Amino acid sequence: MNRTRTNDRFARTRDGSADSRRGGSSRFGSSAPQRSGGPSRSGEYGRRPAAVQGEFALPKTITPAFPAVEGFADLDMPGALLAALGAQGVTVPFPIQAATLPNSLAGRDVLGRGRTGSGKTLAFGLALLARTAGQRAEARQPLGLILVPTRELAQQVTDALAPYARSVKLRLTAVVGGMPIGRQASALRGGVEVVVATPGRLKDLIDRGDCRLDQVAITVLDEADQMADMGFMPQVTALLDQVRTDGQRMLFSATLDRNVDLLVRRYLSDPVVHSVDPSAGAVTTMEHHVLHVHGADKHTATTEIAARDGRVIMFLDTKHAVDRLTEHLLNSGVRAAALHGGKSQPQRTRTLTQFKTGHVNVLVATNVAARGIHVDNLDLVVNVDPPTDHKDYLHRGGRTARAGESGSVVTLVTPNQRRGMTRLMAAAGIVPQTTQVRTGEEALHRITGAQAPSGIPVVITAPVVERPTKRGATSRGRRRPASAARRAPVRQSTAGAAA
Repeated sequence: MNRTRTNDRFARTRDGSADSRRGGSSRFGSSAPQRSGGPSRSGEYGRRPAAVQGEFALPKTITPAFPAVEGFADLDMPGALLAALGAQGVTVPFPIQAATLPNSLAGRDVLGRGRTGSGKTLAFGLALLARTAGQRAEARQPLGLILVPTRELAQQVTDALAPYARSVKLRLTAVVGGMPIGRQASALRGGVEVVVATPGRLKDLIDRGDCRLDQVAITVLDEADQMADMGFMPQVTALLDQVRTDGQRMLFSATLDRNVDLLVRRYLSDPVVHSVDPSAGAVTTMEHHVLHVHGADKHTATTEIAARDGRVIMFLDTKHAVDRLTEHLLNSGVRAAALHGGKSQPQRTRTLTQFKTGHVNVLVATNVAARGIHVDNLDLVVNVDPPTDHKDYLHRGGRTARAGESGSVVTLVTPNQRRGMTRLMAAAGIVPQTTQVRTGEEALHRITGAQAPSGIPVVITAPVVERPTKRGATSRGRRRPASAARRAPVRQSTAGAAA
């Protein structure tokens, strides 16, 4: 299955030594250290047991990796990018950034595994922007590509990288479904250096002739396992086959299952492998609770948890269940909003904004919210319906305890679900605290902050936002400058740990 690259920067010479053909002349670091007699690609993959059940054994790196750094200033990045990090309040790299950036800046392929909130977005984003800085893309021909599974994750990655892209004068755009394709096509025709895309919409734009990938030198796959789970693998491989064969590839995810093994073997060449917090159970700031409830008590317990002080995300299996619970919570006096695949993209974006700004306290969602959502000070995630897969559990829980913050994941389990939940937790490598609870009891309040709702129905209205006057835009359609609030530095927890 391995694909031969015409200009493989780690091509093997006849005596087996590594010949680093790319990166030696780069201002972002010397070429990777050479080592003679390395194993062939067929022998790169060891037999170490995976940390999480169902994951494949991580490949062994042939060429020695550069050591981790202690600070961003130790990296050979453009000064404007370092200044932007300081302006955003990001001063100390998270472990996955410190370990992978020295290698990705030198042009190495990277395979990074880190739980959601570990800082993967800046880990790949800074390398892509630094190595693309100073270049200019032609119409319809981006230079960098970030593939993600969901619209929400695409928007979050775009928002997280936007200030850094501006600092080095790179144009960045998101290409996702559910939004006008004409506007996205127009942006690509005008020329953008970096595209953040979901596979389906990017394929549509390529089929229309609005985008070509033959100039993409750096490709990132974020949450590749979910793309496989969602059935995107044929589209992903078709897109990867169109980017430059001598380009750099980076694959980051919170979990790496066997579906991703195909991508690693086929598209990554001698990757630098780094794994941080392979399971949510390794996060000491996160508590895991399994609450045993009787079926007749579950609905009331859910309502009392939702009425707590502070924000909470509640996960259910189906969009119909999400809508029913949201309506019930609103009628009970809880400021709740629904998020699922049946909502239009503008509706989903508006709901997330209301949740992040505190206009809504409870986000009731399907797995569409399990990845790609970062909210500061979110300390509780509730699985009203237990997930059926350990990966879903890890990603749902990853919405809390991000960037060193503390948080709890609570799963409501009825008697007939107990055995399945025990197996799921074992697969996830987690030993939860198990408690029998009843509504109105102290244990439920102690663990979740549950309290009785007001019972006064509420209606969620869209918050009032300032709109530019007609004089705010010229005849050429230029927008007014962003408000001071929008230019305000992002807290380190958001900027450093997005996705």
